Amino acid sequence: MIRMKNVSKEFDGLDAVAKVDMSVHKGSIYGLVGSNGAGKTTLLKLIAGIYRQDNGDVTVNGEAVYENVGLKDSIFFIPDYPYFFPQYTIIQMANFYKSVYAGWDDGRFNRLLELFEIDMKKKLHTYSKGLQRQTAFILALSTMPEILLLDEPMDGLDPVVRKKVKNLLIQDVADREMTLLISSHNLREIEDICDHIGILHKGKLVIEKELDDLKSDVHKIQVAFKGEIPAEMLERLKPLHTEKRGSVLLCVVRGREDEISTVVDEFNPVIFDLLPLTLEEIFIYEMGDIGYAIKNVLV
Repeated sequence: MIRMKNVSKEFDGLDAVAKVDMSVHKGSIYGLVGSNGAGKTTLLKLIAGIYRQDNGDVTVNGEAVYENVGLKDSIFFIPDYPYFFPQYTIIQMANFYKSVYAGWDDGRFNRLLELFEIDMKKKLHTYSKGLQRQTAFILALSTMPEILLLDEPMDGLDPVVRKKVKNLLIQDVADREMTLLISSHNLREIEDICDHIGILHKGKLVIEKELDDLKSDVHKIQVAFKGEIPAEMLERLKPLHTEKRGSVLLCVVRGREDEISTVVDEFNPVIFDLLPLTLEEIFIYEMGDIGYAIKNVLV
């Protein structure tokens, strides 16, 4: 298990991460989302042991991560911009990682080379952004990590390759109980594979929930009435957001489906539809609820 307890990290007097408590269970896929500059990359680097926290504890299975060589052997971090040694080919990089990671698997490396059809002879710095990203995944998965940390992992990948990568990640989680922590602005992709979500804002973890629980707590409804919209209904629903489109009222409300339906049905609507929100929509309205400036984006 990855655990952060009261963790803070500052740069030049500014808090990048502030008093964060977070738990990521073994074998889970955890999506970390947040506004620009929220501290997501800093948090990943703390877990990877690249940064040392100013306060608090960062542990994996009860052991501190920073300067723990044995523990880092089971962790692999792919940053937003993967780094390779200048003039190296993928084979040369593979030999380097083979010398560093005890779990390196030659057989898997060769299978992944065939799957992604990477030119083994070309220098990595000549690859496109997408090919460099594919190379990073090949190398990372060949180390057979217990924990894989990904920062904007799908950036630059075409749809076919994205599907390949997702399948491989899910396979490793299912077969080896690999723990996967993903930071991304592409919430639709996170929604496809994550089972837990953490929302980071200004260095603080404001929400941490199972994705299913998060989605069951917030809903979008559209209602219409023969007469005026009942003020009492709105008072009881306490919507996070409302928008009038002709005779139809669109609302974002908290609560379980049955609770919301019971309230609305009391007022005999002509039209009533209750719809689940996407993770992207939930993020927008949760962030709006804590004061993050968001324009009207209800669809």
